[in-house]
Amino acid sequence: MKIGFVGLGNMGGPMALNLLKAGHSLSVFDLVPSSVETLVQAGAQACSSPADVAKQEIDVLVTMLPASIHVRSVYLGEDGILQAVKPSVLLIDSSTIDPQTAREVASAALKQGNPMLDAPVSGGTGGAQAGTLTFMVGGSEEDYSRAQDVLSAMGKNIVYCGGPGNGQVAKIANNMLLGISMIGAAEAMNLGVSLGMDPKILAGIINTSSGRCWSSEVYNPYPGVVETAPASRNYTGGFGADLMLKDLGLATEAARHIKAPVTLGATAQQLYQTFSNLGHGGLDFSAIIKMMSKQ
Repeated sequence: MKIGFVGLGNMGGPMALNLLKAGHSLSVFDLVPSSVETLVQAGAQACSSPADVAKQEIDVLVTMLPASIHVRSVYLGEDGILQAVKPSVLLIDSSTIDPQTAREVASAALKQGNPMLDAPVSGGTGGAQAGTLTFMVGGSEEDYSRAQDVLSAMGKNIVYCGGPGNGQVAKIANNMLLGISMIGAAEAMNLGVSLGMDPKILAGIINTSSGRCWSSEVYNPYPGVVETAPASRNYTGGFGADLMLKDLGLATEAARHIKAPVTLGATAQQLYQTFSNLGHGGLDFSAIIKMMSKQ
């Protein structure tokens, strides 16, 4: 299949490489020349802009961009994708953005004959490299079926979430809960260790009791408890605190738009904002325990 790809950062680059490994033909663009060169060396064709990618003879165009403002610009701008793409080309945006923007861009695309899916991912850079990402897909069922070959080359779990924007709804709801649960796990671990418990014993009890959760069992924030977790490598790698802050902001803004209460989500956002302001935004989000620990 002939595919266009715009956005070759920490997530998009490995995703695009996996499409090449699956035998697809790729036309690519990114603002960073070295990112483009990596794909060219792997067999992709370089393009000069998002519109240039859209002009190619492609069946599908995938984007992986930092935020809503970039998605709007790349798709709706004067030299954007919708100004150049041929009718019937399937558009897939894997950026994590607010549901309203996803729905507005999808509506604009459909009006000119281009079906569009929002397909944000979970699994981090490791999942992007291994091709084991989870895709949460919003759009029509017909377009979801059409996208299977492309998405399955980059991910392991492809989940249909409903109509346009629902992929983003699933992503921000899940990540809001993740942020809240990590703060809870961090507080519990800090409390128990401060009161004299061995961290591994405490984590073992939590993980076989009613407090069990992913943030404690798989990604425990206390150093040395889970050897593969970022906490055991000085909170490097993984999912950055600033990225969690971004997703919590998307969740609270979406909640404000529909007047839905997200009291714990808003509290989590404020805690991660404070953590970022202290200069720790580049650390893994589990490093939030540093705000609670005396060490």
